[in-house]
Amino acid sequence: MQRKTLTQFLIEQQRAGDMTADLRLLIEVVARAVKAISVNVSKGALAGVLGEAGSDNIQGEAQKKLDVIANDILIQANEWGGHLAAMASEEVETIQAIPRDYPKGGYLLLFDPLDGSSNIDVNVSVGTIFSVLRCPGDCQTPTEASFLQPGDDQVAAGYAVYGPSTQLVLTVGRGVHGFTLDREMGSFIYTHADMKVPEHTQEYAINSSNARHWEAPVQRYVAELQEGKTGVRGKDFNMRWVASMVADVHRILTRGGVFMYPMDEKSRSKGGKLRLMYEANPMAMLMEQAGGAATTGRERIMGLKPEKLHQRVPVIMGSRNEVERVTGYHNDA
Repeated sequence: MQRKTLTQFLIEQQRAGDMTADLRLLIEVVARAVKAISVNVSKGALAGVLGEAGSDNIQGEAQKKLDVIANDILIQANEWGGHLAAMASEEVETIQAIPRDYPKGGYLLLFDPLDGSSNIDVNVSVGTIFSVLRCPGDCQTPTEASFLQPGDDQVAAGYAVYGPSTQLVLTVGRGVHGFTLDREMGSFIYTHADMKVPEHTQEYAINSSNARHWEAPVQRYVAELQEGKTGVRGKDFNMRWVASMVADVHRILTRGGVFMYPMDEKSRSKGGKLRLMYEANPMAMLMEQAGGAATTGRERIMGLKPEKLHQRVPVIMGSRNEVERVTGYHNDA
């Protein structure tokens, strides 16, 4: 039986009327950039790409060499194709305009070029996250305001996880689909059809070193999980924490669970830890398309109207019943 490639899958989606030709080509370009990033990640020390870049990003965080490399790969791959009006990267303060000598299209691309980059030097999974919006109004001169659309307006979202194999997981609003990179063929192969988040779970992902800073609803929820079979939940839970959102969310999307980076006293002044436009919205779209849920603890993430390009929010996402339980605790409080 012939294996279906990403290109074949996307063409079928286009023929079914689920996406335009330009959106299909845009996703293919992002996938090619992901392959290039995967090569650099896999070479590691052999290519001299580990360690600090000697610069900070807009968040004030020290950049790794691979942060810069991945950002450049995504920009260079996407700026000339004619599908985009502009781009925005978590690593850069302002939007990335399309050079004047290149044609412009009707879409906006946002991305976190290398999520979890603190794991690079210890050879633990990292990833890339992306989100696609339609460009409103004049697509010849888009501004930062053009990007400030709620997550519900996304036309596509996805991530790549660079682990033992490189996987690309995406949605165009008709379910969630996974592809695995065949390194010999150089193609993404359709390996995970119509992915669904399991409803019932015994796993959760949270940075427990911040426990003393959590709000009461999160402390209540996690305490219940830790009580195990003798507690109100009547079963044991395992905690898993990779410190790479892509890796943690990919595990939950595959076998269920809840991922939490909630509001706490350390991040309150910033509005939260994770970036709404580059991380929370695209991952929330994937979770909802897979039958899960995603909230800030108090409201649905994709219903938020962004106020600025690098806005941060608390994030709770995963199996619907668990997300609704911890969100209910916030509402009770």
